[in-house]
Amino acid sequence: MKDKLKQIQQQYGEKIAQATSSEVLEDLRVKVLGKKGELTTLLRDMGKLSKEERPMMGKLANEVREDIENRMALQKERIIELEYEETFAKEVIDITLPGTKKAVGSRHPLNIVVEHLSDIFIGLGFTIEEGPEIEWAEYNFDHLNIPKDHTSRDFQDTFYVDENMVLRTQTSPIQVRTMMDRKPPIRILAPGRVYRSDEIDATHSPVFHQAEGLVVDEGITMSDLKGTLDLFAKEMFGPETKTKFRPHQFYFTEPSAEMDVTCFVCHGKGCRVCNHTGWIEILGCGMVHPNVLEVCGIDSTKYSGFAFGMGLDRIAMIKYGIGDLRLMFENDIRFLQQFK
Repeated sequence: MKDKLKQIQQQYGEKIAQATSSEVLEDLRVKVLGKKGELTTLLRDMGKLSKEERPMMGKLANEVREDIENRMALQKERIIELEYEETFAKEVIDITLPGTKKAVGSRHPLNIVVEHLSDIFIGLGFTIEEGPEIEWAEYNFDHLNIPKDHTSRDFQDTFYVDENMVLRTQTSPIQVRTMMDRKPPIRILAPGRVYRSDEIDATHSPVFHQAEGLVVDEGITMSDLKGTLDLFAKEMFGPETKTKFRPHQFYFTEPSAEMDVTCFVCHGKGCRVCNHTGWIEILGCGMVHPNVLEVCGIDSTKYSGFAFGMGLDRIAMIKYGIGDLRLMFENDIRFLQQFK
């Protein structure tokens, strides 16, 4: 047995020294020290030895095992160093070579407009609110003082989920929900996606975006509305922008108006973009109708408010000179790269 132990020690000592990879070294460990390894198998025969031989052979066997394990540990360190050197050699970088330019994405013009709009009104003390895009017809029409026979309720204008539920045609239901859930003072901006049954062309889409604002408090007047929107126009389109209000009719507000801003191209002188009028219509607005306040549980004798709504797609088209609404929905990288 003594000779066999010495033979195993010498044989595997040489093989370990010649190992050049972690896989080879592990294979040798299994062959000599594993459950069925040569050294392990030999030690099972220790029981056949006499009592006098066992202590000596046991000591020698432990020395051989320890020697093999130490050789393996040292060789493993050498192999790891060699493997690191090979890896580093393969991964060497020539710092004199020109770098590879990474493609940088762009924000969508609609997102830019929404963020800018939100910043303006947050600065005025407004909060940003959201609501469901699939909405009860009651919130989308009835609570907004819209008559039962109004054409906007027709199937050719509105997408119905069923007779009581629609894809919202405006973000005004968010205003209604806020007034029902919250007591004045209220100052909110509600941007979001809306749906109407329109043909797709350069200026129309069945899916588009709106932002509506609402202020309700004691003593709110039309002058508050005009001052707020005049400031918004100057922040959005430039400090030289002027505003003009024209009487209009909206069921949600009374009195109501449409607001024009001076053309961003000709600055009011008249050009093709503004049809040579010098003005571009930008939004609808007015004082919240008392019926709407009352149906939302707000005392119209104590509180008043104003509301406004604007098309975000239209604002993006005006602000960036985009001639076709469809460009904003096609996700053409050539179009988006213009808005770095």
